[in-house]
Amino acid sequence: MSNLTQEQLAQVECWASEGATLNDVQTRLKSEFGISLTYLEARLLMLEVGVRPKDKPREQPKPDPEPQAPSPPEDQDAEGASWEEPAPALAEAEVDQEGVLGAEVTLTADQIAIPGALISGKVTFSDGQLATWYLDQFGRLGLGGAPQGYQPPKADIPKFQQQLDRLMQRAGF
Repeated sequence: MSNLTQEQLAQVECWASEGATLNDVQTRLKSEFGISLTYLEARLLMLEVGVRPKDKPREQPKPDPEPQAPSPPEDQDAEGASWEEPAPALAEAEVDQEGVLGAEVTLTADQIAIPGALISGKVTFSDGQLATWYLDQFGRLGLGGAPQGYQPPKADIPKFQQQLDRLMQRAGF
């Protein structure tokens, strides 16, 4: 950007050191010096000058709260003994084909795929939530039919991917 004077280049460096973003520099060049630059030209100017504008800090996603284990029933069995002790937790070694016992992800394929999809079907996640899934012509996977904002349990994602991979192989994809 050889059309900027040394004074203007120094001012750009000063703005960047004060924390101005690339968009701020572009706007200030227009308002203070009457120099119109596209975003790309402003970016190239910053590279030429050797200045890196400061990025705005990104918001860190908040971790999901851990689900609490259900409390044991307070009923009594046929012999009159109460259920005061919870059932023993499953050891990590106790797994079945689909993952941890009692935490299955079931996946089925539709005989006729939904319009616009190569293949589609239904999935039931370990929390009991039912959703539809599909794979479009561009290889994009989509989920639908669940409540807005629903996120499957994190432990279900690899199970879903493994089952989908096996199902796709059986279907010839």
